[in-house]
Amino acid sequence: MLAYIKRIRDLREDHDKTQQEIADILGTSQTMYARYERGANEMPIRHLLTLCHYYGVSSDYILGLKDTLK
Repeated sequence: MLAYIKRIRDLREDHDKTQQEIADILGTSQTMYARYERGANEMPIRHLLTLCHYYGVSSDYILGLKDTLK
């Protein structure tokens, strides 16, 4: 499994957000966001950057290239 799949789900749950809330932030549907969390679709870079800003983490963290939040 790709590291970002687990990371985006964990970040969402840690912030007590629903898939719909995150989908709204990304400007996509809940169904499409759920597909990102399952790994059925690759997440576009624009969504990755939006999540980095929203959660205050680096893209390296979400992508699993480093283990710490900061």
